[in-house]
Amino acid sequence: MPGILKLFGPFVAVLAVAGCNAAGSATVPGPIVQTTLEAQPIPQWQARNLARRACPEAAPGEAQCEALIINKSTESKVSGWGARDIEAAYGLPSSSKGAGQIVAIVDYNDNPNVASDLAVYRRHYGLPKAKFFKYNQDGQQGHYPKGQVQDGLEEDLDVDMVSASCPNCTIYLVESNDNSLGSLVKAEQEAVKLGARTISNSFICYGFTGCDQSKGYETPGVTYVAAAGDESYGVGTPMAYGNVVSVGGTLLSKRGSIYSEIVWPGTGGGCVPQVAKPSWQHDPGCSGRTTNDVSAVAWNVPLYDTYGESGWEYSGGTSSATPIIAGAFALAGNAAKQDGGKIFWTLGEEKRREDLHVIGSGTNGCPPHLRGSYLCIAGTDEFGTYSGPTGWGTPNGIGAF
Repeated sequence: MPGILKLFGPFVAVLAVAGCNAAGSATVPGPIVQTTLEAQPIPQWQARNLARRACPEAAPGEAQCEALIINKSTESKVSGWGARDIEAAYGLPSSSKGAGQIVAIVDYNDNPNVASDLAVYRRHYGLPKAKFFKYNQDGQQGHYPKGQVQDGLEEDLDVDMVSASCPNCTIYLVESNDNSLGSLVKAEQEAVKLGARTISNSFICYGFTGCDQSKGYETPGVTYVAAAGDESYGVGTPMAYGNVVSVGGTLLSKRGSIYSEIVWPGTGGGCVPQVAKPSWQHDPGCSGRTTNDVSAVAWNVPLYDTYGESGWEYSGGTSSATPIIAGAFALAGNAAKQDGGKIFWTLGEEKRREDLHVIGSGTNGCPPHLRGSYLCIAGTDEFGTYSGPTGWGTPNGIGAF
């Protein structure tokens, strides 16, 4: 199981959660399960067989895509949190802004059906025709890497979620040759050369030793957005870097026209002592970089995939949250002025409460020495409205971006 430096979760389950989508109910995650203090924690989605990985499990020192496929029976009608829900829940100006903005997505291996799959998703939700371009890691439109059907769903999820939050954005998909860190860094650099100023990364190299490729995420004037992982409390790269926006996950629910959220218990995040604490972070419980910065929905998100699957599927994981947040940056049009998650940490309290939905309950599991800490539990008020699992919250418009 990946996680060179992944920390232990709780001995006793501390939270059960429930929710229901008005468009159709779904099985919702429960507590994190662990049988002994010495064992590695088992994410709730795995322990309860709620979902399975879309991609094969990565070897140590390699990147793991973060898309999960929810084990949900086929329905005649597409349900879950679609494009219109994402726009409404987060108060995004998706229909009116984003034109001329480029969001690059870096993924590994090829999905030859990604353009046609994206077209189906966008037609279903009444979105305009996509401005979509696919490149290999050398910046060429052609000579793509070998396709791997197990990895195809991740690419479909990423382009669908950018479409949901920023349908007017131009989307670049840059495919690295494989999930080695060197290939992915090459793709990151090509995305910058192609003109992207927002880059979405729905993968993680769990741990830190053997995973450090920080020079691939340091171009000034580029906002790098990265998934926090799907194995509960724990960290990896590139989400751990100070100049990368680390994105956690939530469970979204709706009653009438009102949306609400709690922590998705599978989200990664935590303290990263191996990375120097950014000058703009002043929380008391972590000597290094504290993650996460911000979050978005990470469960019961529909996507369309005909390469590895047979059409509509439902996804979980921070792979959905990350491209949604990348799209929010593009809607604001300020990505070139950002410095990782700094903007969320330096907002005034009144502005933060106005422009972000505070997540007030839930946990992603606490190692023994952090039980009760804001680093793994929302709503403690130990450090204001911040919590490690979901950062400063989820978008409420684009004022925080």
